[in-house]
Amino acid sequence: MKLFALNEKLKKIKLLAMDIDGTLTDASLFYSATGEMLKRFSTKDGMGITLLHKAGIKTAFVTSEDSPIVTARANKLKIDDVFLGCHDKSSALKELATKYNMTIENIAFFGDDVNDFHALNLAGFSACPNDAMQIIRENVDYVCRTNGGHGAARELAEMILLIQNKSIVLNENW
Repeated sequence: MKLFALNEKLKKIKLLAMDIDGTLTDASLFYSATGEMLKRFSTKDGMGITLLHKAGIKTAFVTSEDSPIVTARANKLKIDDVFLGCHDKSSALKELATKYNMTIENIAFFGDDVNDFHALNLAGFSACPNDAMQIIRENVDYVCRTNGGHGAARELAEMILLIQNKSIVLNENW
């Protein structure tokens, strides 16, 4: 996509909706001997989300998983909306647009696999991590240089903030 067109899309973003596995995680699942599942998240991505919030950009998790781990991460990051067990991610984006009285052009979607395909094509701006599935990489507005779970969401957040000229003034009250 041409840089000008990319920037024009990013200027309109008011909400970033994100898949979880493969975007905010590296898609690995860890199981203990007792069957307890764990996921690994990057604090870099978490800070990117915090910076978006400080700039007034809303966030949402839209995942087909129904995991208390995702709920815990959403609570920690103060995610505005969480859709667990969501198998129609396009409907979730439409619901967010209605809830916040915005158009679909105002919503960015960050996904990595075939179950994200339709939501990525619907969103006003679409992005994926560098290690997303090939069909996804070929059909999004932007492919991050970074892999999922290793700062790709931070890369996307900083790109949105940069294009929108929403500098975050660092202070001692973090």
